[in-house]
Amino acid sequence: MLSRKASCDSHEQDSSYFLGWQEYEKNPYHEVQNPNGIIQMGLAENQLSFDLLESWLASNTDALGLKRNGRSVFRELALFQDYHGFPAFKNELVEFMAKLRGYKVAFDPNKLVLMAGSTSANEILMFCLAEPGEAFLLPTPYYPGFDRDLKWRTGVEIVPIHCSSSNDFRITACALEEAYQRAQKLNLKVKGVLVTNPSNPLGSTLNRDELNHLIDFAIKKEVHIISDEIYSGTVFDSPSFISITEAVMEKHVDHESDLLGRIHIVYSLSKDLGLPGFRVGMIYSNNETVVAAATKMSSFGLVSSQTQFLLSNMLSDKKFTSKYIKENQRRLKKRKDMLVSGLRSAGIGCAKSNAGLFCWVDMRYLLRSDTFEAEKELWKRILFEVGLNISPGSSCHCSEPGWFRVCFANMSQEILKVAIRRIEAFAESLSSASGRENLSHQRSARNSRRSLSKWVFPISSYNDHEPADR
Repeated sequence: MLSRKASCDSHEQDSSYFLGWQEYEKNPYHEVQNPNGIIQMGLAENQLSFDLLESWLASNTDALGLKRNGRSVFRELALFQDYHGFPAFKNELVEFMAKLRGYKVAFDPNKLVLMAGSTSANEILMFCLAEPGEAFLLPTPYYPGFDRDLKWRTGVEIVPIHCSSSNDFRITACALEEAYQRAQKLNLKVKGVLVTNPSNPLGSTLNRDELNHLIDFAIKKEVHIISDEIYSGTVFDSPSFISITEAVMEKHVDHESDLLGRIHIVYSLSKDLGLPGFRVGMIYSNNETVVAAATKMSSFGLVSSQTQFLLSNMLSDKKFTSKYIKENQRRLKKRKDMLVSGLRSAGIGCAKSNAGLFCWVDMRYLLRSDTFEAEKELWKRILFEVGLNISPGSSCHCSEPGWFRVCFANMSQEILKVAIRRIEAFAESLSSASGRENLSHQRSARNSRRSLSKWVFPISSYNDHEPADR
C-alpha cells in the first residue's frame, strides 16, 4: 500500500549514531530530576555563546519585533514569497562568509542559494550533480548523517576514501586514487568528492597539501568538489582555515579546466552562530546551471522571511559579529581544552584538533580486541553503564576500531565535568582485574541502567574555581 521509499529501511536509522540518540531520549540526564540519566555527547550543537546573541536581541528590539525604523514590516514579511531570498540577507551572508575567511576571498550574492539548513543544501547538490547509481567519494571518518542526507532520496552512492591514523587521517593522493579505482570496479561513475572543512568528526582543518590533492584530482578526473564549510567560524587554533575557493585561487588553475564551475560550497549558520533551529543553509556555486536548478528546488525548503529579516539585521552589525566570532572561538577552545585535559587524566588521548564542536577520541586501548565488534561492545557499555551518548567511529565509517566522536559544546561546564568524572571512573574500573573480567561480558540494557548510579557524581562534588562558560 505504500511506496518503496516509505517502506524501505535505507534511511540509516539503525546506525549506532541514531540508536544512541534514541536511548538518550528515553533517559536524558538532568542534574536534579534525573541525575542517573544519559548525558548527550553525540550532538554537535554550539550552546556556548547564547548570552551574546540574547544580549544583541535585547538591544535591538526592532529587529525582534519585526520593525524597521520603528514601523512594523509584518505585512511585508508575511506576504514575501520570492524563493530567491531577501537581497539584504544574501548580501550580509556573503559578507559574513568573507569575514570568516579573513577577506581572502569574496563572494557574489547572485551565486548563493538559500536553503532550509545544510542538510537540504547537500541533498540538493546531489540531485543537481549526480544521477541515481552514480557516486561521490568521501574521506573517512565522515559525518554519519551523510549516509541519510546524500543517499536516501537521491539514490547516489558513497564510496569511502580510507584515511589512516598513521598520518592523522589526512587525505592523500594515493587514497583518492584507490577510492576512485574501487568505484570503477563496482561499476560506479564517480561524479565528485565531498569533504567537510573543518572536518566532522576530526575537528581539524584541511591543510594546503590536502586541498591541492583534491584540486589536482578534480582536474584530472573532471569531477566536482563539494566543500561543506559549516564549521568555518569555529576555528579556534592554528593553523588557520583555508577555504577551497582560496586554495583554487592561489593555485592559479587553468581556466580551460572549468574547475571553478565544479566547485560548490555548503554553509549554514547552525554551527558558527549556534542557530540550528532557524534552518539557515546555503549553496554557493560558480556554475550558473547549478544555481538556477538549486534555486528552483529550494522552494521545497525555504528560509522563512522573518528569519531572513532578523538575521540580516544581526549580521549587518559588524561590531557585534566581530565580537561574537572572537569570543565564541575563545570559549570553544577553552571547552575543548577542558575535555582533552579530563580525558588525559583518564589515560585517554585525542587527535589534534583546531576547530569544531567535538574531539576525535582514541579509546583503542580500552577495546577487548582490535575489532569493530569490540568497539560496539565498548560503545554499549559507555552508553548504558557510564551514561554517555558518544558516536563510535564505525558510525563514521572509520577504518580503524576504537575511535569515538565526543561533543563538548552542547552542555554546561558543570555537566561536562560530570561526564568527565564518569569517564575517569569507568577507565579506572577497567584497569582493575574485575574491570577486565567484566569487559568480556555484555550486560543487558536493563541491568546496565541499574548499575548507572555507580558512575554518577553530584555536581556539588566538584570544586570549580573557574567561572562557567555560558
